[in-house]
Amino acid sequence: MSPPRRQPAGRERSRLRRAAASILSAGLEAAAPAAIVRRSLKISGGHLVAGGTRLRLGRGRLVLVAAGKAAASMARAAQDVLGGRLDGGLAIDSSPGPDLGRVTLLVARHPVPDARGLAAAVRVETLADGLEARDVLLVLLSGGASALLPAPAAGLSLRDKATATSALMRAGATIQELNVVRKHLSRLKGGGLARRAAPARVLCLALSDVVGDDLATIGSGPTVPDPSTYDDAIRIIARRGVRLPAAVRSHLEAGRRGERPETAKPREACFRRVTTRVIGSNRLSLEAAAREARRQGLRPLVLTTRLEGEAREVARVVVGVLRECVESGRPVRPPVCLLAGGETTVTVRGRGRGGRNQELVVAAIEPLAAFGRPAVVASIATDGIDGASDAAGGVADDTSAERTEALGLASPAAFLAASDSRNLLASLGDLILTGPTGTNVMDLVVGVAQ
Repeated sequence: MSPPRRQPAGRERSRLRRAAASILSAGLEAAAPAAIVRRSLKISGGHLVAGGTRLRLGRGRLVLVAAGKAAASMARAAQDVLGGRLDGGLAIDSSPGPDLGRVTLLVARHPVPDARGLAAAVRVETLADGLEARDVLLVLLSGGASALLPAPAAGLSLRDKATATSALMRAGATIQELNVVRKHLSRLKGGGLARRAAPARVLCLALSDVVGDDLATIGSGPTVPDPSTYDDAIRIIARRGVRLPAAVRSHLEAGRRGERPETAKPREACFRRVTTRVIGSNRLSLEAAAREARRQGLRPLVLTTRLEGEAREVARVVVGVLRECVESGRPVRPPVCLLAGGETTVTVRGRGRGGRNQELVVAAIEPLAAFGRPAVVASIATDGIDGASDAAGGVADDTSAERTEALGLASPAAFLAASDSRNLLASLGDLILTGPTGTNVMDLVVGVAQ
């Protein structure tokens, strides 16, 4: 029997690009916050059942606080489930939306906090301060909550916090590092909301946007104990070599000397009546992406849900593993689909536009050019907003370098040096534009080859 005929390279490449798009779409769909909330929340026999926890609803109030890029959709779904048992609440999101009925929708800026976020944080504090022991506070947390609820510690301004956040982000700080510092500049983060809500019962359901689903990092952990210290925050700042406002430095140094209260720690009494659960994560999205890859006739391999490091270095590793699969059949035989999730970082070197996903894709262009057969790499931020750009991410294939040269553009390496990945991908027609998706479970990376 003669071997099956291979499709022309152009047709095969187009099929792989369509497959990669379908795989990413499946991952996004699995992170739809409204569906996740409806699966995780119900009223049964006078009890609130949420994330596997069962709380009796007595004569007290049931109120809701939702914060993050999925706040509006999570709050709307919760209101549909809870109906008349819900007494009201607040949802703080980065995008406007329709009226939520019993829940008031507030819009604030992300990733750098603004005055609207500060006003929203004050309203959340007021709501929490008014709770009694018989009340229940349902907290719905999603990525972006840290920036959307800025409540500067005493002696600090919103500008101080915004400057510190921007400086750390430009220096390539990880989300874990960023949140350690922010927790020690804030009233609500690091268990602060749990403190304010005591003695009420607090139940927090979270969509994880951090590697490892660390509860102390998601949204800067407003309802969980904080293991980090002022010392940790100061060491991060020194390691990243950033210059921060004098008020921020003075506050952190005073905290290290014991002159400022520490964030909430595990043995505090307030946590006896607090439960926090992860109900959506990058792992669930990758599982859905793998199912779609099989439907597309590819052999999926999930490399990791803990993707970290400089985006440009991660790109070379992904392409290297993809090439090994094609050339040796290890660790999986072609047709192959490599999947990875997490959150890389970018050390900004120029004044261009882009984000970590676009940088990863542009960094994949040169190694893909040496592939020798059709291959595709795509990467997106699941919230639809990748860094300082209007794109969710981008896609590249083994012809991207050739097409770049044919257009008379600078090399991919030159665009990377200028931190300008967005403009190269736009010129190639290879941006992925979704708009805000209303969810955030970190990034999804796909590599496919026949």
